[in-house]
Amino acid sequence: MGDTTVTTLDGREAAVPDPVAADPGQGLLPRLRTPRRPRFWFEILLIAVSYWVYSLVRNAVPEQRTEALRNADWIWQAEQQLGIAVEESVNHAVNSVTWLIIGMNYYYATLHFVVTLGVLVWLYRRHPGRYAATRLVLFGTTAVALVGYYLYPLAPPRLMNGGDFIDTVMVHQTWGSMASGDLKHMSNQYAAMPSMHIGWSMWCGLTIFALATIPWVRVLGLLYPALTLVVIVATANHFWLDAVGGVLCLAFGFTVAGVWYGRHPYALPRDVPRQRPGTSRPPREPVTPAKA
Repeated sequence: MGDTTVTTLDGREAAVPDPVAADPGQGLLPRLRTPRRPRFWFEILLIAVSYWVYSLVRNAVPEQRTEALRNADWIWQAEQQLGIAVEESVNHAVNSVTWLIIGMNYYYATLHFVVTLGVLVWLYRRHPGRYAATRLVLFGTTAVALVGYYLYPLAPPRLMNGGDFIDTVMVHQTWGSMASGDLKHMSNQYAAMPSMHIGWSMWCGLTIFALATIPWVRVLGLLYPALTLVVIVATANHFWLDAVGGVLCLAFGFTVAGVWYGRHPYALPRDVPRQRPGTSRPPREPVTPAKA
């Protein structure tokens, strides 16, 4: 398709090329890197399939119970030497307050999914130009976590040999974790490093803090991963160092998105032009024809 011509002030015609971001001649890779408005049903399908694959791969990783327990003993000893082995004290203290620990059990089981999906929906509706890049951060974080599960099987504190940790789901008979009680056979119990409760909650918190405009909402964004850290420790599902692993995975996710899009995901334009049906080009601004 040829360039559009417009008339300049001195009467000469000048060519106006199509927008670079929409130029098919620039190749497949640059077009894939160009932020575009997400499509609802495609995103629903992508998220559903991605989580199904994640669960399938995570649970297909060999449980390696002996190695997982040995790694748990090593981490617990390392934390004791560093003076940060407070998980057992937190676990017992919170467990003594029945209503609090029951609330944390349900928090652990539900908000991990509810808040993450809620942030994705919010991005889709309010920040379509940043949606794909920020979603890529989440996908990159989760993908590298699967590598961690395979290379470093780790038992959670509640399954340690000789430990005095309380499995709060079992004790209080709550539906709190797919790695406890009747649901334990549906999830790999020895995939505790890294903690995706921390990786996902940090992704949610940073996204809300960076993009929300209401001050108290931004504060809630920062509080969410902090409270999640307390919950995963109090319920004896993770060590502190599992949380560090989750943060490192998130850093990897941000790196992948930054390299792919050439900018930090939050620095991309908030909105993108709506595309006409059946084309990858944004709508062209009308051009006033030159007068004879």
